[in-house]
Amino acid sequence: MGGRLAIAGRDAERLAREHGTPLLVYDLDRVAENAIRLRDALAGTGLPTRLRFALKANVQPEILAMLRGLGTPGSAEAVGIDACSPGEVLHAIGNGWQPGEISFTGTNVSERDLDVLLAHPIHLNLDAVSQVERVGRRAPGLAVGLRVNPGAGAGYHAGLEYSGDRPTKFGIYEDRLDDALAMARRYDLTIDTVHLHAGSGWLGDGLPAFEAAVARIASMTRRLIDAACPIAEVNVGGGLGAPARADERPVDAGAYAAVLARHLGSLGVTIASEPGDYIVKDTAILLGEVVTIEERAGTTFVGLDLGWNVSLSYFVYRYLQEVVVCRAADAPRTRVVTVAGHINEAGDLFAEEYPMPEVREGDVVAILNAGGYEQAMAMTHCLRPVAGAVYLRRGS
Repeated sequence: MGGRLAIAGRDAERLAREHGTPLLVYDLDRVAENAIRLRDALAGTGLPTRLRFALKANVQPEILAMLRGLGTPGSAEAVGIDACSPGEVLHAIGNGWQPGEISFTGTNVSERDLDVLLAHPIHLNLDAVSQVERVGRRAPGLAVGLRVNPGAGAGYHAGLEYSGDRPTKFGIYEDRLDDALAMARRYDLTIDTVHLHAGSGWLGDGLPAFEAAVARIASMTRRLIDAACPIAEVNVGGGLGAPARADERPVDAGAYAAVLARHLGSLGVTIASEPGDYIVKDTAILLGEVVTIEERAGTTFVGLDLGWNVSLSYFVYRYLQEVVVCRAADAPRTRVVTVAGHINEAGDLFAEEYPMPEVREGDVVAILNAGGYEQAMAMTHCLRPVAGAVYLRRGS
């Protein structure tokens, strides 16, 4: 659009002027495209597969309505839900999901949590031996899954690998697998699922590391099958990311599905995947106004009218994002700046030593890849408001 940034066919700057900033703008059709791409790649293996959406990535009813519309509820084509708290379970049910379509996997689950979880016929994947004991005591005879830790993982960077050399709080390590089995048998629990949480945000270059984790999960699954556990599903969790910079390589959905088929196909199980960011990250942009341009000790700071309370991706996860001047989206990037927010903390930054075109106070800029975790994690820190939101369909 003449060098101007657009989303879902609408001019981004005009949307900001109309609705005010900070403002999240969604392309809802992109939500469906991302889910269908991965669902079809999994189905293309010829194996029984299941796609679920990690609800923690985005809880907005408009997003969920798009996903709920993909396939008849309860069918193999439908997108299920991965929940990690009682609140998410109730939210999913309230937005049209059947309990049987919801897979719960959570850590450090309390008795209060179980009060809610066990009141609904959802599927529980248990994250610790103590969790197996607690569920068994309260619901003997239940069919459950085990989240296991293979000691190998993948992430956007080392800090987002949730399995590997560094011990993490996720899952039952192989040296405790016999303890989990013994506890399950004590309460007549049937172990029917194996679950993995390899890490968060990994991209195309992370596929070999993810494959190493899947190979170890296959071995642990065979061990459970040999122990007479009727494993019906291997759930490889989520963690697939979306590239944020031009030099980042996306995850190829077909290659990802091929990895799963290669290592899990011979087990006779349903292969489940539970992405969040992969489905929603590139579906939204975050619009803000440039309110300050100031030189400080040799660094040019570009200050925005929004803060990390609205966009936590860099502050918490160190995910890189692109910042685009909406009136000149394709302009040459001729200066190096630090892009900062308006929260009264030094770490409130969006990009450091970052190339941008000439930018002026009053310009509207867009932070790309804002569809995952941003709105779900927003808060009113410093009593700064959260962003408004606009949900668009193409051609409407």
